[in-house]
Amino acid sequence: MRALMLRDTVGPSGLKIEDVPVPEAQDDMVLIDVRTAGVGFVDMLITKGEYQIKPPLPFIPGMEIAGTVRSAPAGSSLVVGQRVAAMTFTGGYAEVAAAPTSLTFPLPDGVDDVTAAGAVINAGTAHLGLVRRGRLAAGETLLVHGAAGGTGLAAIGVAKALGARVIAAASTDEKRAAALAAGADEAIDSTGEWGAAVKELTGGRGADVVWDPVGGDVAAGSLRCMAPEGRLLVVGFAGGTIPEIKVNRLLLRSHDVVGVNYGGFIAADPTFPARTAAETFGWMAEGRMHLDAGPAVPLEQGPAVLQGFADRTVVGKPVLQVA
Repeated sequence: MRALMLRDTVGPSGLKIEDVPVPEAQDDMVLIDVRTAGVGFVDMLITKGEYQIKPPLPFIPGMEIAGTVRSAPAGSSLVVGQRVAAMTFTGGYAEVAAAPTSLTFPLPDGVDDVTAAGAVINAGTAHLGLVRRGRLAAGETLLVHGAAGGTGLAAIGVAKALGARVIAAASTDEKRAAALAAGADEAIDSTGEWGAAVKELTGGRGADVVWDPVGGDVAAGSLRCMAPEGRLLVVGFAGGTIPEIKVNRLLLRSHDVVGVNYGGFIAADPTFPARTAAETFGWMAEGRMHLDAGPAVPLEQGPAVLQGFADRTVVGKPVLQVA
């Protein structure tokens, strides 16, 4: 089978198309004929050896896929030929990939392969953050930083499904347009006085929940434009700096700072992702949640797509067309 193989952690340029054996079916693993594979910021870090998980070389990157079941363990509810999405951790950039049964999710009609591959991790993270950790309620206001990135667009989709108002912060006209197309109610310039803009748009109240995958000064600025009892969701540190927060500010306005670690929840409760996937894919099939991904590009373009993450030029959620 064809696959994008990494033999040295030199970054995306180290990925090469190779002909490799089809993985063998292991206990409690599903073999999937891959049609599409999602590409994310973490995948780029892995190719550079800069992520906390460092698979032994050589390996095939790729954490999220969509396709059809090739084989499934005895006793599984999955059947050969069934459309599924799955989390693979590695091995996704290949024509056949293996995924744990607990992380393989049936796809409803109405959710295409490109959308599914782009939603596996991002929609799960957004659901965890906004539903379970952030307790976002209908009528509340969500401020989304990095709004044109994969998790940002997913956060917009989940928030609108929950009936919330969304203010999207992004750095360019193109990125703000992408956030508005995804369903955001307003879009503001993240390079300007965005905190003041949030206060103005909310009549001085501020945002009830803030989605922060950026870190650094964004976290402190977010606390200054949050409503009383607001929740700051710490999703990541794409800006490269881990913020330090003075807890007296939390006391003064009864603010919460909440970590959102989807991988940690998977480790603690392996049944959690299936429940999350069932709800988010169900929302998409019903038209209640909108999530753009792609357009899909050929597998051979994977290195260039990943380099886009390193160069900070990616808008939206890239997807590779494997078959």
